[in-house]
Amino acid sequence: MTTPETAIPAVISPLSDEELTNINAYWRACTYLAAGMIYLRDNPLLKEPLKPDHIKNRLLGHWGSSPGLSFIYIHLNRLIKQYDLNAIFLAGPGHGAPGILAPVYLEGTYAEIYPNKGEDEEGLLQFFKEFSFPGGIGSHCTPETPGSIHEGGELGYSISHAYGAAYDNPDLLVAVVVGDGEAETGPLATSWHSNKFLNPIRDGAVLPILHLNGYKINNPTLLARISHDELEQLFCGYGYTPYFVEGSDPETMHQLMAGVLETCVLELRRIQQEARSSGIPTRPYWPMIILRSPKGWTGPKDVDGHKVEAFWRSHQVPLAGVKDNPAHMQLLSDWLHSYKPEELFDSKGKLIPELKALAPTGNRRMSANPHANGGLLRKALRMPDFSDYALALDGPGKVSAENTRPLGKFLRDIMSANMHNFRVFGPDENSSNKLDDVYKASKKTWLADYLPEDADCGELATDGRVMEMLSEHTLEGWLEGYLLTGRHGFFSSYEAFVHVIDSMFNQHAKWLAMSKAVSWRAPVSSLNLLITSTVWRQDHNGFTHQDPGFLDLVVNKSPSVTRIYLPPDVNCLLSVANHCLQSTDYINVIVCDKQKHLQYLDMDAAIKHCTKGIGIWEWASNDDGAEPDLVMASAGDIPTKEALAAVVLLREHFPQLKIRFINVVDLYKLVPASEHPHGLSDRDFDSLFTVDKPVIFNFHGYPWLIHRLAYRRHNHANLHVRGYKEKGSINTPLELAIQNETDRFSLAIDAIDRIPALQVSGAHVKEKLRDRQIDCRNYAYEQGIDRPEDDQWHWPY
Repeated sequence: MTTPETAIPAVISPLSDEELTNINAYWRACTYLAAGMIYLRDNPLLKEPLKPDHIKNRLLGHWGSSPGLSFIYIHLNRLIKQYDLNAIFLAGPGHGAPGILAPVYLEGTYAEIYPNKGEDEEGLLQFFKEFSFPGGIGSHCTPETPGSIHEGGELGYSISHAYGAAYDNPDLLVAVVVGDGEAETGPLATSWHSNKFLNPIRDGAVLPILHLNGYKINNPTLLARISHDELEQLFCGYGYTPYFVEGSDPETMHQLMAGVLETCVLELRRIQQEARSSGIPTRPYWPMIILRSPKGWTGPKDVDGHKVEAFWRSHQVPLAGVKDNPAHMQLLSDWLHSYKPEELFDSKGKLIPELKALAPTGNRRMSANPHANGGLLRKALRMPDFSDYALALDGPGKVSAENTRPLGKFLRDIMSANMHNFRVFGPDENSSNKLDDVYKASKKTWLADYLPEDADCGELATDGRVMEMLSEHTLEGWLEGYLLTGRHGFFSSYEAFVHVIDSMFNQHAKWLAMSKAVSWRAPVSSLNLLITSTVWRQDHNGFTHQDPGFLDLVVNKSPSVTRIYLPPDVNCLLSVANHCLQSTDYINVIVCDKQKHLQYLDMDAAIKHCTKGIGIWEWASNDDGAEPDLVMASAGDIPTKEALAAVVLLREHFPQLKIRFINVVDLYKLVPASEHPHGLSDRDFDSLFTVDKPVIFNFHGYPWLIHRLAYRRHNHANLHVRGYKEKGSINTPLELAIQNETDRFSLAIDAIDRIPALQVSGAHVKEKLRDRQIDCRNYAYEQGIDRPEDDQWHWPY
């Protein structure tokens, strides 16, 4: 590994006088636009004296970080032109969107995509008006922003998104600006370690730029209030060579930034060329930049005797109440005129030619780079036939097998066939999740230090494609960046800890939903998330590992992007995974435990069942040609086994009872068709569940979720859901089910209580079932396992 001392020294004053004049003028144009889009609804070129009618009625947006973001953007543009760089730009400070929108507009991409925002006075007026305005765009770098794959304002995901974009993109430079408030978050802190996973031979480069402007919305920021030496040591400790650009004088700062940025670009090229020529991907100290500039740079310095520039008061709108305050109106006029727009734009509102020439052209514009619209570059996976991995069965419910083991073999061969655009992600748990066959195709990426004993397991490699780090935040960020730039991936996580990425899931779901409404955004690969090590098999981990509530969060999101699958066995899991890996623009959540479970369907039956998403299992039902007395339904592996066992108990004691068994793979089938594209029509739902018979639904998660999904159905009053109720600790599987009333005995008792003909005659059977429950619990407490006849139960018919 190299050391910080080997870095190339910064170039001193690389800009000529003409270059300095032009780049500063271009920056003035950006800052003028950034301020204009916050304030102006008319008079975009200040051809008239500023009046209240020219000002928006609601002043919304964020000024503070915008000048610094534009400053960075235009300096990157200079080097893109000079070195023909293939670069994209990620803005961590989401509230600085004006600072990105301005250069995107000036380089012409905005007008190409949105013709009514043309490069003239009328287009500029529409550009100003739409910002933070009803029917317009928000104050982040949303999917409507050309060149964006990262909305910002997400509090900590910018670095992980940047590295995800760089993986397997050897020609790409990802410049990522980290806001200093954002840098205080946990996800951001772990993501700095992504440099231990970046291979300089096959991957692109990431250039982090920590923008310290001193303040959050109403407080100072931590990294802005520690010494230069401490800050330098911090990032050297993370494995970077930090370069500092500090000050407030524009001319000096332009020269400093030009020199430091060029130094970093040359150092990135040197690192890559050295690794690629030698074939040895050692971990270098990658360069990064720490930019200290005033918050609200070039804006009002003081307002009403209070400091604004270089203080938190510049974070949002530095001058409020402009319409009703003549003094503030004058301050705004002076501020906007200080940029001298008449020198920057011609009489028609177009940027003058000598400034227009500073921006790159075509796809070299960061706003038009196809990597930032990854669906344009996406290539479909080469997929083996998933049915080749099928588990052969002699009949339903006769044998047990590890559900996820064949999936690992399937993923192994997908990776082997797609060694440049597919990766598997997981927080140190792929072996635990029985997916370790993937290591036969590619090992775990690792560019940190090696110890001799690492060779004993042989799963680490500098060129590995399995991404493991014990930070779900960072893994999710990598995966999102990888997908949004046109590639494919698969992520597995323990069920209890998938909640770590709740907010990231939220933001990605919103991004996908908005992207579907943006016509120029091409579809990207779906985010495929396997939730395993589930609530019902926490034999030793206990209560802390029992939480199936992620599904409750998923159903909050747009039905256009979310899908939930609960395959009950190996073959259904393979069928579901095959479908999900070929889909686009979804978040596919698959819930399937890693332990051994009963197997029910051969591959042909599994394909049909998963295609329908819900169905009657004829082999588990005895109501064919008659009206059922009871509908028993299930979703999930353990709940399905217990529901089937309950059916057997009922049929043994009440042979005349007609029972229909329904299994649900696609949870959204329960939702009315008007609410989700996968939902059943009311007619089909009524046909399956009847309109007046008792329905007992044994569910993997919290029971109220099923009621939430099906509350509008005709037979909802007779729907009785059993699921996890926050009861349990160190339990055997059956004993945990008994505590939560999802076991076979509780279900059978519940059925007896709800079938009118059995409420009296079933009393003796209920007593026997309760006795068996007691025996099961006592056995578990005495022997530490479930009774063999219960644990090894299989379908008897």
